[in-house]
Amino acid sequence: MEKVACFVFRDEEMCFIHVLLYALDSIALGKTFHLVFEGRATRLVPLLAAEDHPLHELYTKVKTQGGVAGACRACSAKMGVLQEVVKEGIPLLDDMSGHPSIRRFAEAGYTVLFL
Repeated sequence: MEKVACFVFRDEEMCFIHVLLYALDSIALGKTFHLVFEGRATRLVPLLAAEDHPLHELYTKVKTQGGVAGACRACSAKMGVLQEVVKEGIPLLDDMSGHPSIRRFAEAGYTVLFL
């Protein structure tokens, strides 16, 4: 089974819609897809969690289908959204000095994408 880990660093909503669509397409094809919120993208979490946000439904579909691996603990704290990320139930990833380990995904056979 193909496995994809997508590390998203940018907080541009118009670009992020493509990440969500790619995630749903991958999941529908039976692939394992894991989204990791990194850097400024951690600021998207509270926005996407709001029910009136235009991307909320897509985000919720990805999240409920297991497509969100987590968010960087250090970046969530730096961006001031740590509590919102925790409230949203997104795991905090911090296995590399407070940041998610990309190597962990690569060694587990994931194709790693950076956006």
